[in-house]
Amino acid sequence: MDNGNRLKIIIGAYGSGKSEISVNMALAMRKSFPDDKVLLADLDIVNPFYRSADASKVLEENKIRLISPMYANSNVDAPVLSGEVYVIFDDESYRGVFDIGGEDMGATILGSMKTRLDKSGADLLMAVNTRRPFTATVDEIIMMASELTEASKMNITGFINNTNVLEDTKPEDIIEGERIVREVEQKTGIPLVMTTVMDGVMPDSMLDELKAPEVMKMTRTIHYAY
Repeated sequence: MDNGNRLKIIIGAYGSGKSEISVNMALAMRKSFPDDKVLLADLDIVNPFYRSADASKVLEENKIRLISPMYANSNVDAPVLSGEVYVIFDDESYRGVFDIGGEDMGATILGSMKTRLDKSGADLLMAVNTRRPFTATVDEIIMMASELTEASKMNITGFINNTNVLEDTKPEDIIEGERIVREVEQKTGIPLVMTTVMDGVMPDSMLDELKAPEVMKMTRTIHYAY
């Protein structure tokens, strides 16, 4: 997804898989642009669970700078946004991913950066998991997209089909999710730009059945204890 914008911002509903997408996208940036500096900013200041900061080891191993709220992964209820996030605006040698959590409440954090974002240019990408509540149908996805647009004060530039049911995901789930998101594209004009496929879920021989302009094969980097 190299369209000239150095920053990719991932938003979406709870359970859409924003953090896993963000980590894998940062890893893909590192591979595609080995001479650039890469950062991942975990800006989920609402939900202390399921966050990209949990993948800090793999990010460090790949020389990806992790920026996370103060007190992330602690028992403190009110993490504080770090001023480090602004480095991507001030240093053009960086590429990066912002992982925005907390649905519309979390997306309001982008409003505070609107001036900088408008000047620098960024892709605002909405992750969609059609196997989760509130984004299972075309109308629900459109409503969620509207709420996130209003909260972030930014227009969504593309959808990422990240339909999955964790280890129970089947190829048919991904294909059906893509069909639903493509219908949303037809109604909103917001394009489906990517479909994600976790390693081992879909054989390469079936990838041609996917219609998204880009398919990102992902490796699980965030593991949760139950």
